[in-house]
Amino acid sequence: MKKIDIFNHIWPPAYYQKVQEVAPQLKDMGRRVKSVPMITDLDERFRVMDLYEDYHQVLSLSSPPLEVLGGPEDAYDLARIGNDAQAELVQKHPDRFPGFIASLPMNNPEGFIAEAKRAVNDMGAYGVQIYTNCAGRPMDDPEFFELYDLMAELDKPIWIHPTRLPSFPDYQNEEFSKYEIWWTLGWPYETAVCMSRLVFSKLFDKHPDIKIITHHGGGLIPLLEGRVGPGWDQLGSRTSREDYTVLLNDLKHRPVDYFRMFYADTALFGARAGTECALDFFGIDRFLFASDSPFDPEKGPMYIRETIKIIDELDISESDREKIYYKNAEKLFGVSFD
Repeated sequence: MKKIDIFNHIWPPAYYQKVQEVAPQLKDMGRRVKSVPMITDLDERFRVMDLYEDYHQVLSLSSPPLEVLGGPEDAYDLARIGNDAQAELVQKHPDRFPGFIASLPMNNPEGFIAEAKRAVNDMGAYGVQIYTNCAGRPMDDPEFFELYDLMAELDKPIWIHPTRLPSFPDYQNEEFSKYEIWWTLGWPYETAVCMSRLVFSKLFDKHPDIKIITHHGGGLIPLLEGRVGPGWDQLGSRTSREDYTVLLNDLKHRPVDYFRMFYADTALFGARAGTECALDFFGIDRFLFASDSPFDPEKGPMYIRETIKIIDELDISESDREKIYYKNAEKLFGVSFD
């Protein structure tokens, strides 16, 4: 069965070189990238991909976000270099990479709109990637709604990748997060927070058909369905400084129903229960195959292998399995992979 991996990561050489120029201070990031050859070495990527039958990748640049790497101009340059490099890989290796996701300089308002238009309209990008915050700013900031309006008009998806840095402490009296909690627990929380802010911003009331794909199975949201459902049906009952009941009554749907309007991927690092939970919450038509390769202990093959194993063992029909592996992606991107 054809497998289209919609969320995995790469740093093309031209982009990697530019990152090193504009952000030499990010030593931990450089250490991480250098330890994972597949992120920059195309031959190693092909070797890993060949381990799996009829396996293809939709490319996206790896974190950190561009706005963390540099100021507005540097971020814009990084976006253009990275997107050009991804488009070139798609053109040279269409059998490997059917398409790519454009990265945007979200700290550059004119730049992120211009680059989104260029990438989608001129370069054929399947959509755009943003993060759960923009250098600490929430993604329901009014400045970002021009992008949401544009993507809804273009009818192309937005991929949301989590981000949180070690400088975000776990407790108020500390300066840094310990034990990589900022990543292990912080990223799923970030995803849930970003989704929540978009829901309560009424984005889905304005654009009910907007396509937003959340990484890692929608973060904490599927696991917390009870809190998101009956819990938020009581929005305002715990707050005195603002009257949230006005917002609750103004929404067209229950809060939990908006969360089901997102899409989610299977990049859950081989977690079977998490995969089943996310599938149950979002439904078969909004669940897509992704691996998050190459950031696994084996530096590439493990997350692909374990994710495929779980999908193949799900108690679903073969037609539903096709939806997860590639049919949902075809419908979402408006393309055919046959």
